[in-house]
Amino acid sequence: MAVDFTSSKDDPPVFTNKLRSALLEKHGFEEEEGEILRAQYGKTGFPKSEKHYTMMWEVFDLSLEEPYFWVLDVLKENFPIILKMEDSFAASENSAFFGVTQQRLGAQQDKVSQFLATVGKMIKELFQMVRELRIIDERLEFYRAAAQELTKEIGKRGTSAEITLKGYFVDLVQGGGKSAASVYGMARELEFITLPDLFFDAPPFKDRQELENHVKNLAGNFNKNVLRVLERHLAQFQSWKERTHKEHEDRRRFMLTYLKQHFEIIQMYVEWVKPYLRHAAGLSLKHKNMTSADLISSFEGSMLDIEVLAVREKATIKVKGIEVDKIYEGILATFNYRTRPEMKVVQEGYQRGPVHIGRMEMHLRVYQWSGEEINNYKKLKKDEALELVGQISESVQEAMKSLGTELTHYLEEANTLTMKEGKEESQEHKKEKKPFMEAFFGDFYTPSRKKKGKDEKGLSDEEKKKAIASFKRGRPFGAFAVAWNTYHNFKKAHRMIAW
Repeated sequence: MAVDFTSSKDDPPVFTNKLRSALLEKHGFEEEEGEILRAQYGKTGFPKSEKHYTMMWEVFDLSLEEPYFWVLDVLKENFPIILKMEDSFAASENSAFFGVTQQRLGAQQDKVSQFLATVGKMIKELFQMVRELRIIDERLEFYRAAAQELTKEIGKRGTSAEITLKGYFVDLVQGGGKSAASVYGMARELEFITLPDLFFDAPPFKDRQELENHVKNLAGNFNKNVLRVLERHLAQFQSWKERTHKEHEDRRRFMLTYLKQHFEIIQMYVEWVKPYLRHAAGLSLKHKNMTSADLISSFEGSMLDIEVLAVREKATIKVKGIEVDKIYEGILATFNYRTRPEMKVVQEGYQRGPVHIGRMEMHLRVYQWSGEEINNYKKLKKDEALELVGQISESVQEAMKSLGTELTHYLEEANTLTMKEGKEESQEHKKEKKPFMEAFFGDFYTPSRKKKGKDEKGLSDEEKKKAIASFKRGRPFGAFAVAWNTYHNFKKAHRMIAW
């Protein structure tokens, strides 16, 4: 019977080697295989490297910061770009470090819950505003269609939009058939049978003069009393249509401005909540380490994982004279600590910080990556570290997407209203615009995958891959030297056996 060594279904999501392998495959990396234990080889959970140095150092009075900053200073001297990929920790439940961390985490979570509750409430109001704008646009469509007919001769004007508006007028203003003063009521009560037909068949009028001329032309065929009542109803409708058309236009303009203001407030809250979400994710204990046998709840202990990527540009890739990407060489430095924190008593009013002693495991991996591969690895670490944030952002994204394209359309129209007419766009507006959802959510946006094909430069994915592969045939000798010197000199500087 096969044994499942991963977490159970009831446990929180754990990034085991199996899941890490899935993430590597998802982002297009080949997984590295190396010596896990003495004479035992397996997958390491990292992309395949050009060279790999490993060191384990255990000492009673280990200083947590000194080895990390020693390596970091060496990397800074040789690589202009330093990227922090991971900074996570776990502490045993009964340790003092755990209590202090949970206090800070609770404060961050309270802020997150407050902001997300406000954002949820305001998004709900956004649905109502978009719905109201849809109704206004539906009405204005008839008003504008009726106004468009006024450019034609009176005998050629269409009446479909005008008939719809007259229906609104009779039902909403005159009270429909229940009111004796309405068109239908007079036809029923006073037996003006032809009045509804004459009222609805009348074409759109530019002014009162056209209305009166139209009624005079009907004088030879219809009763004067009917025509008198018809003229009264048409005049009332004409006045109502002009006033309500202006009211709808003003209401729509106000709603667009209010929608833009409301949306910007939501965007402001989302921007405010992002740091708290990051801090909450950073203060959350890494579940993989919490389930490790190295961490016992009754002991004072903690486990820390730090990962930095140091890179520098090596070459520029061109295909058919077009720049495709850049090749970078660099070192991925990973630090895994198993420490015992000591909480020192400090003066009142200062944050309490622990001093760690214990074991450090350091890995230096040499890579030769393209710019796209570096971005893919950053996305991989983001998927691994900010899973909770991703779930929250995706749920908010789905809520925003359910509004359809109308929200984007209304916001763009609101922006045009605020811009001055005839003013040229500034350089900021001339820059490439991001998609609406990406501009709103920023780092928390999860874009849909693009279909494979040629990009805007006319190059296919296969052409790019071949060009990158040909450039990567050369080995990153500069990064090799830095990795070896860092590893070798670290051992010398810390009085270890070196050769």
